[in-house]
This record gives sequence, C-alpha cells and structure tokens, in this order.
Amino acid sequence: KTSAASLQMTVRDALNQAMDEELERDELVFLLGEEVAQYDGAYKVSRGLWKKYGDKRIVDTPITEMGFAGIAVGAAMAGLRPICEFMTFNFSMQAIDQVINSAAKTYYMSAGLQPVPVVFRGPNGASAGVAAQHSQCFAAWYGHCPGLKVISPWNSEDAKGLLKSAIRDDNPVVFLENELMYGVPFEMSEEAQSKDFTIPIGKAKVERPGLCCQISHLHIQLLLSSLLPSQFQVINLRTIRPMDVETIETSVMKTNHLVTVEGGWPQFGVGAEICAMIMEGPAFNYLDAPAVRVTGVDIPMPYAKILEDNSVPQIKDIIFSVKKTLNV
Repeated sequence: KTSAASLQMTVRDALNQAMDEELERDELVFLLGEEVAQYDGAYKVSRGLWKKYGDKRIVDTPITEMGFAGIAVGAAMAGLRPICEFMTFNFSMQAIDQVINSAAKTYYMSAGLQPVPVVFRGPNGASAGVAAQHSQCFAAWYGHCPGLKVISPWNSEDAKGLLKSAIRDDNPVVFLENELMYGVPFEMSEEAQSKDFTIPIGKAKVERPGLCCQISHLHIQLLLSSLLPSQFQVINLRTIRPMDVETIETSVMKTNHLVTVEGGWPQFGVGAEICAMIMEGPAFNYLDAPAVRVTGVDIPMPYAKILEDNSVPQIKDIIFSVKKTLNV
C-alpha cells in the first residue's frame, strides 16, 4: 500500500478494515459466525481479527444459524452491538424467524424502548459454480420487511463506509455482500481511509452523470464498461431499504428513461419496486418509454456453467434493454 492520497483496496480488505476500526472504537461490538475466528473467515473477510481481539470479541459458532442469529439478537437487546456473519445469505433462511420476528419487529413493538443494533452480513446472490442453494439474491426478500435496513454495497468505499454506519445504527441491518467482488480492488480516497469515514444509509450515488438513459442497479461492474456510451447515467443504489426514491426520480426526470438491473429473480424484485414507485410518483410523466427491468432468469440457479452464465444479467442483456428502451 502506498502513502499516496488514494490507494487500491479490495472489497474484502475494506470490510475487514471497517470491522477492525469499529471493534477498536467500541468495546460493545463483537463478531460471531461460522469459522470467523480461528479460520479467519470462510472468505477471509475477518482475517486477523481473532488474533487481535481474542475469543470474547470474535466468536466461532457451531453450524446452527437459528442458534447463533438468536444469540446475536439477544446480545443486541442486552446492549451489545453484534455483527452476525452468515456464510451465505441462503443459510439465513435457517434463521429467518430471528431476523424478522425477533430483530426487525422489536423496536416498533416496544414503542422505541428496545433497540436491536445487530448487523447480519455475508455474501448474497450468485457466485460461480455453487448451484441453486447458494445463489439466491435476498435484496427483495429482506427489502420487503419494515424494521430492517437493507444494504448492498458495490465497491470498497461503499463496503467500508456503509458497514461502519450499519454497526453504529440502532436498527437491525441486513448487509448483503457480493462474493464475486470480494477480491476486486478499487480506489480508496484519502477520506475513505479515515477512521471517521462513514456513508449515510439510504443515499444512492450517481456513478456516472449521463443524459439520455438512467440505469439503477446492484452490479455496476457490468455497466461502467466502455460498451455503454457516456450519456448513460448509472446510479449505484447502495441501500435497498430505505430506498433513495428522490435520486431515482430526479434521474428519470433528467434522462426520460429507466432501466433497472439486478441479480435476483424478476417477480416482486427490486426493479419491480423501482418501476412501481416511478409509476406512482411525479417522474412517471417524464418517461419517454416504458421502464425496462434486467434481472436474473426466473429459475433456480443451474450448476452447469453455460446455463449459469445465461441465468444472470450479462452486458449483452443490459445493452439489449437499453437499445429497446431508446428504440435504437
């Protein structure tokens, strides 16, 4: 790493740094999950933390999501600030009762007297060659539930700034990471390297200020490619719930088109919600063409690579949808 104003950092290291800084800053913070301690994490996101903070703060759990998610929620109710790692969010289904019924609803049901400051984090959505039971995207699933905040970071700055905000938040936060992005390096500004760096939850970011077509989605690495001309505006949602409706509406009013891109299934998805919000709001009258969704295919993820490749959004799918909406 250089001492220059900005440096390259992988998403994995950004998440690790965020947890390290928050563990150091606040002794109420602790991390628990499968293989997070002695093994340094299944994806090495917690590398080095057990050696630094020991058994009390970095806790290896048995393979029982319902059990350790329950411990995390109980610890949060008792005043601690747990980070609960699921080895993949597909396994959070084992703990769905704890996440929704115990964590998400308690602040409201206690009239604001009982906060539940827990972060559920881990890889979400498709990886490579892991078949249907490890490939589901839960953005829409958790985004459906009031009481949760749902975050889906893309690059290293998003990952660090938003994880720090999530750990400090008094609400339960579902923090959806992208396994395929863990090892990808991104520029980290001088500001982002600071221990005080946070990104506010609920604010989208305009990654590219184009003019004629707006794309809001979760997998921006597909979109900032040179294949899309510079007049396309790309919005990085960052937070699924609460959703930054204002930024999306402003963009639709500017570009007069909307294409959404997500890795999850089409029915009742994040893109469907964005389209519904635009339909119902002031931006609808600005659309020059119907909004178009690009999503994963409506099937469980196949194992065969060629089928898998055709089940998740590819650049060609995005370009096809953009041409369709612009009628070119």
